[in-house]
Amino acid sequence: MSGNPFHSRSAAFRDSGCTPRRVGYVSDVSRLEHIPIDERRRLEAVTERFNFRASEYYLGLIDWSDPDDPIRTLVVPREAELSEVGSLDASNEASNTVIPGVQHKYADTALVLCVEACGGYCRYCFRKRIFMRDSHEATRDFGPALTYIADRSEITDVLLTGGDPLLLSTPRLARLLRSLRDIPHVRTVRIGTKMLAFNPYRLLDDLDLQELLVEQSGSGGRVYLMCHFDHPRELTEPATEAVDLAVRLGVICANQCPIIAGVNDDANVLRELLETTASAGCPQYYFFQCRPTRGNETFSVPLVRGWELFSEARRGVSGLARRARFCMSHETGKIEVVGVDDNNIYLRYHRAKDPSDHDRFMVYKRDDTAVWLDELTPVS
Repeated sequence: MSGNPFHSRSAAFRDSGCTPRRVGYVSDVSRLEHIPIDERRRLEAVTERFNFRASEYYLGLIDWSDPDDPIRTLVVPREAELSEVGSLDASNEASNTVIPGVQHKYADTALVLCVEACGGYCRYCFRKRIFMRDSHEATRDFGPALTYIADRSEITDVLLTGGDPLLLSTPRLARLLRSLRDIPHVRTVRIGTKMLAFNPYRLLDDLDLQELLVEQSGSGGRVYLMCHFDHPRELTEPATEAVDLAVRLGVICANQCPIIAGVNDDANVLRELLETTASAGCPQYYFFQCRPTRGNETFSVPLVRGWELFSEARRGVSGLARRARFCMSHETGKIEVVGVDDNNIYLRYHRAKDPSDHDRFMVYKRDDTAVWLDELTPVS
């Protein structure tokens, strides 16, 4: 490791005696003093159903004088979340769950729910069910998951998610990553995380985590950080510093996020996100259609409108910034929106649960109100 340019920085940090910054978390809406007390009381009913959590760092990014501030919209509860529209498992992840904490939807990829908490709870989260009090979907015992993956040579890619894997202690994350590296057919490990947005100091100040990422991103294997920046304002100086550090540690970074009403449903905002993530070293991988999860009704942007925003945002940006796809994570697979005209919506399976659907092209009648595949009518 001594040949890595990061190592001298690591040693200097240790020798300096610097103390890692402690970022606190808020999980009680009554502590949001910028919100009137009567509104906070009403929001407590929302948090009884869908938990609230945000870092003090992230709450500090909010312009509290603006009730429509996008950062506020991302993490502060709203009474509209009490709508009964939608399912808690909009993509039927239960049908892909093979053992507790492991989903196996696509032959080459296993998904491990390794933690039941995040650095903050996005109000539009499609997996908010695992943060509910009676949830037991994530696994604390990684042994069965590792055995399942080791027994199936077709699994070459493992996605660690939850929840946010960077909330695991560094020693526990190290044991998991090293165990996966010991499985010969696992070639890539992805860590799905929003921690660089919610608390970039998790990486900036944890030298053991930095050394772990160097160790795990050498020849013969690679760690990917699948970051989750929803809005350009999340790419603060500490956040971009954390992305830059991850890249220098040998990690490959990419960004993915949904198009969310009140957050980034603006072509100029999406364009800035494309440009900012690319220049930061974390280029956009996917824009997703917001899943019709319960509580998400007011966050959903109609599919046609999402395509129009996506298409307009990509105009005028460089090739490096326009590689993203606009997809929906449907029960049957990851479906890419490839075009819309006056009459039809054109779709293609980017990934398919049923191998016979691989790359299948589909044409549906245009419906400017539809937010999900199931609401569309196929063209016969």
